[in-house]
Amino acid sequence: MATRYNKIFFILFCLITLTGINQALAQDDEEGISTVLTPANKNAIFDSNAKYTFEVKNPTDVVQEGTVSYLITQHGKKIGSGTQKAHIGKKAAEKYTFELPALKSGFYKVNFMVNISEYDDTTRRVFGIKPEEIRSKYPKPADFDAFWKKAKDDLAKVKPNFKVTPMPKMNTDNRKVYLIEMQSLDNYTIRGWMTVPISSNKNRKFSVLLGLPGYQVNLLPITGLDEDLAIITLNVRGQGNSRGPIDTRRDEFIFYRIEDRDKYVMRGVIMDCIRAVDFVYAQPNLKHDNILVSGGSMGGYLAIATASLDKRVNLCSAQNPILCDVNNLDGEVTWPINDIKKYVRTQPGLTFAKVLDNLNYYDGKNFAANLTCNTIMGIGLLDPYAPPYNEYGTFNIIPGKKKLLVFKDLGHEVSQVYKDLEGRWMRDAFALF
Repeated sequence: MATRYNKIFFILFCLITLTGINQALAQDDEEGISTVLTPANKNAIFDSNAKYTFEVKNPTDVVQEGTVSYLITQHGKKIGSGTQKAHIGKKAAEKYTFELPALKSGFYKVNFMVNISEYDDTTRRVFGIKPEEIRSKYPKPADFDAFWKKAKDDLAKVKPNFKVTPMPKMNTDNRKVYLIEMQSLDNYTIRGWMTVPISSNKNRKFSVLLGLPGYQVNLLPITGLDEDLAIITLNVRGQGNSRGPIDTRRDEFIFYRIEDRDKYVMRGVIMDCIRAVDFVYAQPNLKHDNILVSGGSMGGYLAIATASLDKRVNLCSAQNPILCDVNNLDGEVTWPINDIKKYVRTQPGLTFAKVLDNLNYYDGKNFAANLTCNTIMGIGLLDPYAPPYNEYGTFNIIPGKKKLLVFKDLGHEVSQVYKDLEGRWMRDAFALF
């Protein structure tokens, strides 16, 4: 049973994430010189001094002479450096131990460089110092909760008009597939998919996995071999089969109406996710107290926002959530900041500072402060879209029961380890044995 669920969660993550960043791992080359960098802590998280072992392997018949060194930076500024002389004999390997300077709480980029007779290379990594102490200096707006209460009140005024359409040609041997439709905020029609196990028991109710989409991802039906779980994949407005009136170019979606906090596209997108929870509650064959929201990238952000605003959600799984601690994204990431700045330059009178003021109402960190259900979160220390400092600043203020998985060599992705944990965690919480 565990394998069935794990495959489902892995497939879901592949669909809902924004993109994958290849692991920047130094690999052995049987015919050439190679390096292996190993942190003293498996997650590259330290209390004060980061420690690394830098191994240089020389399978050649030439003695290698030169240096091995490191360079630490933070926010583009040099923090520290160090160098050791290197001598690697023929068909030999040497290990060099580096104890980096003591640093304050935060995350740091470090480059380890080898410059020897016949080989030059740089291995780039990120390490953390006491990240559990990270707190953003930017508070949430005083009227944050009131802002989102009004959004939910506006959504409640829209009749959902839920529609479930069987798609028999898409059925599998053990699951039925349905197209689902509903009206959301601003009377926008949103769509998605639901797959439900085939059962001879007409009164049987199923726990729910609500999969939320990555940025400009078209979610499709997800089927599997499990017998206890209904899977809903939602396409929010402007994406997949919910594009409709919002039909932007890929890079334009993130700043659609960003100049107005009350009309910004994410207000409707988040309400689309709340409406999907309404849909679950309207279905007699679904368990209303067994709802897991899960997503990666924008889907991870939406999982946090949905579980924060809607206490009917029982479990939250967020992988590499974007838009966290937005005031600290500038200078750390290119996307979406560069696209937003380009848009600002085309709008007379609009400033980036004004945009940041608006985005404070959509900051994943600010949603996290109200997140009380059980939550798991996964991050990659090399993530170019969701930096670890921002992710920790978000995770640290979650008041409910929580668990964080850190992947030191991954970018905008998580490994199968996370998906395995997510599957076991959900089954235990929902008593699916």
